[in-house]
Amino acid sequence: MQVIRSIRELQARADTERAAGRRLALVPTMGALHAGHVSLIEVAREHADQVWVSIFVNPTQFDAPADLEAYPRTWESDLEACRAAGVAVVFAPVAREMYPEGADTAVEVGELSKPLCGAARAGHFRGVTTVVTKLLLAAKPHAAVFGQKDFQQLAVIRRMVRDLNLDVEIIGGPTVREADGLALSSRNRRLDPEARRQALVLSRALDSAEDAVAAGERDGERLLALVREEIAKAPRARIDYAELRDPDSLARAPGLLKEPTLLALAVFLDPTPVEPPAGEGVRLIDNRVLHPHA
Repeated sequence: MQVIRSIRELQARADTERAAGRRLALVPTMGALHAGHVSLIEVAREHADQVWVSIFVNPTQFDAPADLEAYPRTWESDLEACRAAGVAVVFAPVAREMYPEGADTAVEVGELSKPLCGAARAGHFRGVTTVVTKLLLAAKPHAAVFGQKDFQQLAVIRRMVRDLNLDVEIIGGPTVREADGLALSSRNRRLDPEARRQALVLSRALDSAEDAVAAGERDGERLLALVREEIAKAPRARIDYAELRDPDSLARAPGLLKEPTLLALAVFLDPTPVEPPAGEGVRLIDNRVLHPHA
């Protein structure tokens, strides 16, 4: 496994592999790798001869400096996970390599970036689409794999690639969960034991809505009331958003569900009262596509 830190060196390696007829797949990450990332690597391997992983904590997608500072960095274990998963190249640039002095260009998707996480985190998706464009241009992959847990991110990147005519296939990998239902996330490392226990309200809320739809419920407001009621059972959980959206356009779903509908959640798990102030706690997201006609 080769670790590359230079864009030019990565591009040269990509040119060599492409000239040899090998198909490349990239898994972009911000490190703190877990089983969910490994599952994306496995998906990538199904679509390529070589799997490459980028590890870069992208500063431009953080709206709060404290959140960037607190993001976990686990370089040695990340490298070991990549080796064990059969990754051929790890691209690990420093910030000045990705954003040289005087950099003044950004990539932004319009409407899809506005709701949900876009409404809550100013500039977040502009940072995501800018860095993903840079990574795709650096690695020159035939395919890139992103997790479906970040549903809006996946939708935004697919739209960006389509609109800019980028020659890469964007593949979504399924959400991986702990045995108790919590979606795997690098941010889970920041949860204290009690917050980790209370974080299960996200998956329970999704289950409650899905069960209600299976039982015949179609009223969106009643479904969201069920979700809020479930999340309220966790004293340290605070809803950022709980919304029903069209899974393709991310437009608001109609009052009565007739077609597949995205239920998207973002919840803060706040610090304990005895802790000193620590910003807004740990923000977790999760989602489920509800199928009224299933």
